[in-house]
Amino acid sequence: MEEEKYFRPNWDDYFMALARIVATRGTCDRLRAGAILVKDKRIISTGYNGSPPGLPHCDGKEGHLMEEGHCIRTIHGEHNTILQAAKIPGASTDGGTLYCTYGPCMHCCKYVVAAGIKRIVFGKVYRAEQAIKYLRNAGLQVDIYEEKKDINDFFSNLFQRQIEVMKPKEGDVKLRNE
Repeated sequence: MEEEKYFRPNWDDYFMALARIVATRGTCDRLRAGAILVKDKRIISTGYNGSPPGLPHCDGKEGHLMEEGHCIRTIHGEHNTILQAAKIPGASTDGGTLYCTYGPCMHCCKYVVAAGIKRIVFGKVYRAEQAIKYLRNAGLQVDIYEEKKDINDFFSNLFQRQIEVMKPKEGDVKLRNE
C-alpha cells in the first residue's frame, strides 16, 4: 500500500481556508462572509458578517434591516475583524494582511485603509469592482485568491476524516506512580 503524501498548504491557501471557516459563523443569510487579519504570519483577529453583540441577527425573528437594497443590521466581516483587533490589548492592524472571502464594499475599504492594512487577499469580487482601484490607489497590495481544485479537495477531505489518535509504542511512555 502506497503511503499518502503529506500536503502542507502555503500561507495564502491556509489563511483563505480559515477565512471560509470563519464565514460559517455569519448571521446575515444574504451573504456569509469571513475575514482574518494576519501580521507576520500570525492571526491577529477574525470577523464575519453579524450584528453587534446583544443585538438581533438577520437570521433570527427580526430579519433583515434593509436600506437602499442593502441589509444594514450587520457589521461586515472586514470591519468586524478590525473592531475585534481594537479590543485586544496590544494588537495592531498596521502593516497587516487581510484575508477575505469576498472583496470589500467601499465602506470597508475605507476602514481597511484607515487601519493601516497593507495587503488584502480576497476570494471573489463582490459588487464593487471600483474597490480594487480604491485600495490600490491607497497603496495596498490587492490579490484575488485563485482557488485550486487540489487544495479544495484536500480541505474537504480533511473534514471527512476523524482526528487521528496517535498511540505511543509500548515502552515509549512510562507513568510514574504517585
